[in-house]
Amino acid sequence: MGILAWILIGLFAGIIAKMLMPGKDPGGIIITILIGIAGGLLGGWLGKVIFGVDSIDGFFEISTWIAAIVGSLILLGVFRLISRARH
Repeated sequence: MGILAWILIGLFAGIIAKMLMPGKDPGGIIITILIGIAGGLLGGWLGKVIFGVDSIDGFFEISTWIAAIVGSLILLGVFRLISRARH
């Protein structure tokens, strides 16, 4: 997949993760996109390491989206913990 596809998946995965974990977060849409992109990569890597599957198959594959959303949820939770610890 190209970088544009990762940005689109990251955007939507970040938005979905934010809807699943509502609350006030520092940062705006750019942080959401970056968390989504990194979450997609994290989800794909965890899928390979834990389950031994290639979870990043293509843009329209459900496994790609699930991996991106789960990874985004993980990173959003970590981001919230770190930002709360600073305050």
